[in-house]
Amino acid sequence: MTVPKFLLGDNTDHPEDIFIVHTEYPHFIINLLNDDIEWFDELRGDESEIALEIAGLIEEASIFYDREMERYTED
Repeated sequence: MTVPKFLLGDNTDHPEDIFIVHTEYPHFIINLLNDDIEWFDELRGDESEIALEIAGLIEEASIFYDREMERYTED
């Protein structure tokens, strides 16, 4: 099975939240509503490099969400 890099997550206990699951290293779930991140891996390395990687992953997650929402409205 091929698992996508990003998945949408939903939870009826938190109906306003928008969860994106990142399935590759570093594994995390981000709530796009408030940018809270739950990390599942320990981040190692240079802090400035990690900060750049995190910023890039958050941007990718936002782009993924926007693309998915566009596809829902096209149908």
